[in-house]
Amino acid sequence: MNNFKELIVWQKAVDFVVKIYEVTNYFPDSERYNLVSQKQRAGTSIPSNISEGAGSNSVAVFKNHLTIALGSSYELETQIIIGRKLNFISEERHKELIKDLNEIQRMTLGLYNSL
Repeated sequence: MNNFKELIVWQKAVDFVVKIYEVTNYFPDSERYNLVSQKQRAGTSIPSNISEGAGSNSVAVFKNHLTIALGSSYELETQIIIGRKLNFISEERHKELIKDLNEIQRMTLGLYNSL
C-alpha cells in the first residue's frame, strides 16, 4: 500500500525508539527486565506496526495496525510517566519525551483518519 520508509510518522517513531533506548541505558539494573524491557518493546512496536500495516494491501488492515501502534504509544507514555515518578528520568527529559510521543500519536491518528 505505502512505502513505510517515506512516512514521516514512521521516521519519527524510529527516531523516538532510539531516544527510548538511550534513556533506558540509565535506568537501574534492577529494572532491566521490567520497565526497561517494557519501554523498549512498546517503543519498538510503534514503528513496527506502522510499517506492517503500510505493507498490507488492505486499508482495514493498515488501520488496525495503526490502532495497535497508538495503543503501544499510550502504553509507552504511561511507562515514561512511571519512570519520571521513580526519578529514573529527569523532568526536562520527561517533557521532551512526552512532547515527541504526543506528536507521533497525533500523526498516527491523522494518518488513520486520512485512510
